[in-house]
Amino acid sequence: MLVFAVVVSWLVAGNGAAASALIGAAAYFVPNALFALRLLAGLLGPAKASPFTFFVGEAFKLGSAVLVLGVAAWLGGAWLVWPALLFGLLCVLKGYVLLLMLRKLP
Repeated sequence: MLVFAVVVSWLVAGNGAAASALIGAAAYFVPNALFALRLLAGLLGPAKASPFTFFVGEAFKLGSAVLVLGVAAWLGGAWLVWPALLFGLLCVLKGYVLLLMLRKLP
């Protein structure tokens, strides 16, 4: 979904929109991927994950997403394309719907 958002934004509005969509999509995708890796390490590694670890990871994930979006808004200034950023974020947030439609989730 990240690639889809970037390509569609690039086709519709150019390089600035593609970069904005990439920032928006990465703001949620990267912390979510790190959280999933941490849970997987807790499942497969010697240190077992606890419910506290899950909640700390979830807080880190949400805080990181808000921080990335805040830094993008602060540093982006004039070149940031807000509709493309929000489109990228929305595509990654709702990517699971596509997985459900394709029957890739149990």
